[in-house]
Amino acid sequence: MENILKTVSIVAFATVLLISCTDQKSNNATEVISKTQTTEIKKINNPKKGKHVPNNLVCMVNDAYMGKEQIEVPFEGKMYYGCCNMCKEKIPKDQSVRYAVDPHSLKKISKADAYIVVIGDNDEVAYFENEQNYQLFLNENAL
Repeated sequence: MENILKTVSIVAFATVLLISCTDQKSNNATEVISKTQTTEIKKINNPKKGKHVPNNLVCMVNDAYMGKEQIEVPFEGKMYYGCCNMCKEKIPKDQSVRYAVDPHSLKKISKADAYIVVIGDNDEVAYFENEQNYQLFLNENAL
């Protein structure tokens, strides 16, 4: 019951923000609601550490499982994902956010092509070249 009251309070607060703000501030209020909804969705859909997650549910800038579909950012024939407009702008401009190092093979790989796994307690992810590399990594390391 307490959780329901908290959720209702947050939604009511966010609604007041939306109604009373200008267009510019409305975007900020929408982000507050979006982050609240994301937190609730993540609690429900939170994959266990060590589980594969779909690429489109990962913010590739923050390297985090987000629990809901992210913003598509096509770049050079590949699809990357970000959680906000800053990520959407950063992906095409910053090569370092488009690539990761496979923890098993130590090869540089495109995050768009990666097999993504939750590895941290706070939804951090790792990018593998393929599922086989992940399985080999698992056999060699305890997650």
